[in-house]
Amino acid sequence: MKQKPGDDPTNHVSFPGFKELLHRLPAVLGEMVRGKAAGFADSSELREDRISLGWNEASARTVSNEIEDLVRRGSAARPNTETWSDADLALAEEIATATDRAGISNITRTEAYLACYQAYPELHWAFLAHMVSRNAGWNMTDLQGSRIADTMDEEGKRSAYRFIERSNALIFQDAYPQLLLYMKSRELGSSHFHLLPYFHVSRFMLPFWERFWIDRGSALLAVGLIINEQHYIEKRVIKHPYYQKYVTDKARFHFYSLSGLNHIVFPLLEGGPAAKSDNDGAIEAGNGTAERMVTRLAGRVVSDFGSLPARIALGKGLYAMLMGLRGVRSGAQNFAAAVPHSGSRADYWPDIFTAKREEALTFPVQGSELLEAETLPAGKRLYSPKLLDAWGDMPYEPIPREDWLKDTSALDGISAPKPPYLCDISREHRLGILKTALAHDSLADS
Repeated sequence: MKQKPGDDPTNHVSFPGFKELLHRLPAVLGEMVRGKAAGFADSSELREDRISLGWNEASARTVSNEIEDLVRRGSAARPNTETWSDADLALAEEIATATDRAGISNITRTEAYLACYQAYPELHWAFLAHMVSRNAGWNMTDLQGSRIADTMDEEGKRSAYRFIERSNALIFQDAYPQLLLYMKSRELGSSHFHLLPYFHVSRFMLPFWERFWIDRGSALLAVGLIINEQHYIEKRVIKHPYYQKYVTDKARFHFYSLSGLNHIVFPLLEGGPAAKSDNDGAIEAGNGTAERMVTRLAGRVVSDFGSLPARIALGKGLYAMLMGLRGVRSGAQNFAAAVPHSGSRADYWPDIFTAKREEALTFPVQGSELLEAETLPAGKRLYSPKLLDAWGDMPYEPIPREDWLKDTSALDGISAPKPPYLCDISREHRLGILKTALAHDSLADS
């Protein structure tokens, strides 16, 4: 990834004109007040019916002690790979091949996570990864959609795309072999976690998987994977000099926040013949169409993506919301089973977005339409392309394989996850879309 000296791929980013925003400020403020009130009421409703995550504090302490011992022993704790048998190596190569095949794109990764959860519902993290991976796809297509495409130059969009795509791809590369190794261990009837080093998985994860093999503690394993994957991308993506310069600096992240790229949403679909689910986590695939419209969104707003502790706390809150609130779990399961992931926001809001350019809003003003009605009529919807229509494959530089575990600071994140108080994001997400539309309109007027 080479950048010409002096080039700044986002130096043409335009921000909304004050005149346009001031003109529509009363209506926007009204939307904000109504949205906050509705968000509090709807969140209270979602939080009423909870499911125990089965957090085991004694198991958490055991895992923490084992990790402390690994850090204390340093290189002496590294496994002896010479003990791997021919059968071990054949199994590892099979998993590596499957990982390469499933990791081709955000679409295939997202589907692969769901397949893991469908096969073994105790793998709670796989369902969280599926839903978050959907959001990565939506964020990538936003960059080529009608709301944002005109507000960034091509290099800026490409840099933001690579940032999101690389994070998504690296997490999959690290986590998916772990999931497959568990699934293969279940099939074979014995633990094969001694093969984790074959996939360059951090030593941090071995105690979590060994404990999970004993007690199937879904929450503890999910927390371990959340911590691990955020550490995995910290230096490789978040703190990478290129992305720090062209994506994650404060000014640009302010723009991405305005654009709604900092929203993680879980569309909730009412039950029906399109999908069946039970509250223990099993999902029965539907027929590929959502019989009922998604009427609400659970989720969070990412306020500090550059902070490692903040990302870990966010992940734990999302997990507790997704798997610990019955309405969120069942609604998200229904959606996942009924609606294949395409990367277009029309997947969950077809009355606001369309994946077909010829059916999208053609004149430059978008904000007025959204202020006047909750939904947009056919022919006036916002363009949100499918991912494979928006972006092609891009090569990446080699990935550093060093183990991120150097000290015991990561142990601070091993605690019981709790759902956030505000978990319904329906109105706030729509308001984010409105703000972006107003920014788009300001450019049209300038």
